[in-house]
Amino acid sequence: MRALGRTVAPRRSAGLVFAVAVTAYVVAVFHRSSLGVTGLDAADRFHINAATLATFTVAQLAVYAAMQVPVGVLIDRFGSRRMLLLGGALMVAGQLCFALATDVRLAVAARVLVGLGDATTFISVLRIVAFWFPGRRNPLLVQLTGTVGQFGAVLGAVPLVALLHHVGWTPAFLTAAALGATVLLLVLVVVRDTPHTEHLAAVAPGLGTVRRQLAEAWAQPGTRLGLWAHFVTQFSGSVFALLWGYPFLVQGQGFSPTAAASLLTLMTVVMLVCGPVIAHLCARHPRHRSVLVFAITVSTAAVWAVVLAWPGRAPHWLLVALVVVLAVNGPGSMIGFDYARTFNPVHRIGSATGIVNVGGFVASILLVLAVGMVLDLATPAGRNTPPLDAFRWAFAVQYLLWALGAVQVLRYRNATRRRHAAERTAVAVPVSAGG
Repeated sequence: MRALGRTVAPRRSAGLVFAVAVTAYVVAVFHRSSLGVTGLDAADRFHINAATLATFTVAQLAVYAAMQVPVGVLIDRFGSRRMLLLGGALMVAGQLCFALATDVRLAVAARVLVGLGDATTFISVLRIVAFWFPGRRNPLLVQLTGTVGQFGAVLGAVPLVALLHHVGWTPAFLTAAALGATVLLLVLVVVRDTPHTEHLAAVAPGLGTVRRQLAEAWAQPGTRLGLWAHFVTQFSGSVFALLWGYPFLVQGQGFSPTAAASLLTLMTVVMLVCGPVIAHLCARHPRHRSVLVFAITVSTAAVWAVVLAWPGRAPHWLLVALVVVLAVNGPGSMIGFDYARTFNPVHRIGSATGIVNVGGFVASILLVLAVGMVLDLATPAGRNTPPLDAFRWAFAVQYLLWALGAVQVLRYRNATRRRHAAERTAVAVPVSAGG
């Protein structure tokens, strides 16, 4: 197969480019999850209640979700490297603002910047995978990207809590900004969009073409199947890790801050183990990916049911089981991106991936808001921390989202199979007529 252009740097391997791009995603996850274990400290620093604290994460996730489709279009037009650089700079600026903020409005603006930068990262890395590696390796590398990225959540758990309690708020988040700046320089030096030297102006599609690609990606039922698969599998684990899991464990279940952070770290470790397994199953049994989606959803809802129904505080073994099943949510949500890859050509992979990525984060935003509102409503007047019953009612909201997501996955799975069957028939008819 002939190359499309001259190689950028003969010694620059696909593995090195991928490693640096994934490192950028690890740091993006770190920035994203840095509020998850510092939420109680943030409530004290800014003198806010649960609902106001939720606006920090909602602002970050809302911007992330709203930017997914625009970012996908921009990546298809301008390439992954530029978007990784832009996103990294925005996240560094956001952490700098968060380190220095003493006002709620400035703190919310800082989380918005983090959300904007984070929005560019994952899709950019997936596009790099699509251009630097053969298609047969995509499922494994997509899962590897999502799984290794969760090391950022590890950095955002025990180490960040220890740093915060040792040196204080401002030095801890300045350190986070410095880490982001270091990785930004690595991206600048190492990452390239493709193995070849096509000039950007020669490959960037016009706006009309971009709009058509976006419409075609949305019209493909496989893309919407990916969106709803991402929706139904991601939100429970994501919200637990990003904001409400830590207060639930500390205030509701009586864990110490260190023990709660350690349990969140265990969640990340389990993700690392589960990711390759789910990738292997998707590659071996592509027609049964929806079965995996339903299995993950049902098991998560079942374990939550036991935890919420348990009289009094749940035993530690049960909370460990909850964390383990929530850990599978992250790798499970990657199945949505495999649908985007399967049913869309490489030139619109950014747009299709952006559409899919909206699903889980919209669900997460809804759940973050709902949990915060229910906690405030269910907390008795004059009490500073929510009781366990308040957390029970708050997390019960998840069942509405699971029901909606499961119905939509079933709907678009059927639509995708009908379209695939129709396309196979359309191809087969001329052959039969000619024979």
